[in-house]
Amino acid sequence: MDNIQFKRHRRLRASSSMRAMVRETHLRPEDFIYPLFIVEGKNQKNEVASMPGVYQISLDKLPAELEEIVSLGIKAIILFGVPEEKDDCGTGAYHDHGIVQEATRTVKKHQPDLLVVADTCLCEYTDHGHCGVIENGDVLNDASLELLVQTAISQAKAGADIIAPSNMMDGFVAVIRKGLDEAGFEHLPIMSYAVKYSSAFYGPFRDAANSAPQFGDRKTYQMDPANRIEALREAESDMEEGADFLIVKPALSYLDIIRDVKNSFNAPVVAYNVSGEYSLIKAAAANGWVDEKAMTMEMLTSIKRAGAELIITYFAKDVARWLKEDVQKVTK
Repeated sequence: MDNIQFKRHRRLRASSSMRAMVRETHLRPEDFIYPLFIVEGKNQKNEVASMPGVYQISLDKLPAELEEIVSLGIKAIILFGVPEEKDDCGTGAYHDHGIVQEATRTVKKHQPDLLVVADTCLCEYTDHGHCGVIENGDVLNDASLELLVQTAISQAKAGADIIAPSNMMDGFVAVIRKGLDEAGFEHLPIMSYAVKYSSAFYGPFRDAANSAPQFGDRKTYQMDPANRIEALREAESDMEEGADFLIVKPALSYLDIIRDVKNSFNAPVVAYNVSGEYSLIKAAAANGWVDEKAMTMEMLTSIKRAGAELIITYFAKDVARWLKEDVQKVTK
């Protein structure tokens, strides 16, 4: 080896303590936003068949769930409603006593410091499963915007801390920002689903939210997975219209998009680690094919390393427990 020059990178990998000292990316419970699916009725805690460990929960079961979430150090949740009744214009989304509005009030009564992100869309509430008003088989953009504004204002009145419109209608941030300001909620931030792809990874979510389209698909308003530059156009429009956070959804197959958005805009980037990404790991782990903890931690670390400050993930409680267990092992 005489006269051969090379660098000794392995010096910084020599032990677990050394690796921890130089680790660049860390996961914390406060990085996570945990999704909750709220159903009407009483004494309901129904596990979603395609998402082990994820439940549809009724309002009376919600306080216990919130207590567990807070005990794990998670600071924010995102609420999805699963109403008993649906109609062609999604009335339940913007009703003052809709399921998300009532869930928000329950959260603020029992855990007032827990941040409530309200998913602002119509698809869970429409009988056709699309994110807007339908005419002759098409989703009408501008007519849908009017209902989304009503939804955002009703969620704000119920006590939501953040409005998260997920519908991908053109101009949705602009009209919601205007509507919130005029209703006296200029202080509420908008967490925009700025870059939302028409993805095959959403299947299990539609089981959880009972929101599958009854005809066609959502490709006329959600983005083509093949496109990259389009994502920057979408995010730029939302920033100009008043978005405070930018969501990229899904996450794992779109790490390049997360990094592009992070590099291009001076706003917090939120990655949505979606249902299909969750279910793939859960199913493989159940079959003994993968190490669930190791794979999940690697996946979420890669999402944060790509540029996401926050991650919406169904793994939030699992990871928070693992992190707490790791700290306890170190301190023993």
